Amino acid sequence: MKKIMNDPRKIVDEMLDGLAYCHSDIVERLEGFDSIVRTAPKTGKVALISGGGSGHEPAHAGFVGQGMLSAAVCGAVFTSPTPDQILEAIKAADEGAGVFMVIKNYSGDIMNFEMAQELAEMEGIQVDSIVVDDDIAVEDSLYTQGKRGVAGTILVHKILGHAADTGKTLAEIKDLAVNLVPNIKTIGLALSGATVPEVGKPGFVLEDDQMEFGVGIHGEPGYRRESMKPSKDLAQELVGKLLASFDRKEGDKFGLLINGLGATPLMEQYVFANDVAHLLAAENIVVDYKKVGNYMTAIDMQGLSLTLIKLEDAAWLEALNAPSNTITRF
Repeated sequence: MKKIMNDPRKIVDEMLDGLAYCHSDIVERLEGFDSIVRTAPKTGKVALISGGGSGHEPAHAGFVGQGMLSAAVCGAVFTSPTPDQILEAIKAADEGAGVFMVIKNYSGDIMNFEMAQELAEMEGIQVDSIVVDDDIAVEDSLYTQGKRGVAGTILVHKILGHAADTGKTLAEIKDLAVNLVPNIKTIGLALSGATVPEVGKPGFVLEDDQMEFGVGIHGEPGYRRESMKPSKDLAQELVGKLLASFDRKEGDKFGLLINGLGATPLMEQYVFANDVAHLLAAENIVVDYKKVGNYMTAIDMQGLSLTLIKLEDAAWLEALNAPSNTITRF
């Protein structure tokens, strides 16, 4: 294992210090805790927080800032943050109008965020939440009951963040989230496993000529392993699965997010994007929003995911295109 680090046991702590130092104009580290909070003045609006295990950078700390998250809680690598860490982030983010939590569908995340919510409510802070379960690849995988929460979570951050920024109430943001999440679906593939620093070896190994469809962002098993194929064939598999998962009608508009999992060059992501574009055009799919890049990674995993959002409400597209001031531009 070759990684640019000091002590693997301190890698999250040192990463957060470095992140806060480099982006001190936007965020700061919550003293004594593994949380990143935005430095923008509080204006009495609903605060939006998210988080999860580290190793998915820039998610989630990279999306803290005006127009997206108020705070992000960073657990150990691939490990849910603890309730006390989440509680402190809630308290730091609260502006008096309540706090809304975006939780990915992993058992530890749900349990710990809900415990923190109960503790916050005991201190008089109004809290609500949504669980994102956009991964259609498998159900009841490792760490989950039901579908996993993956890169589509970033679209939720942006749309709900815009709602909070424009003064929506906690109840209005909840209603928006409930309608939004079922319209976001993701599927991915891996060409290699991810190496957790404290473990020192990949979580799974693929042969040089192998790839796997449906692998999760912690290296959870996918649904099929087979020989490597050209990009156009990979795109056909993922696009086909995603389109089949939507209840579509003529005139529906979509947005797409192509997300690198950590070790896939942008050159390859854009080749894949070109293949996706041809497939969607052949299906007469109108694509009004497009994003390509590394947004929710799996440390050093080689692979990518494809997310489609059905834009049932024109306000969702407006929110996706709205300006924000975060570490990672989105």
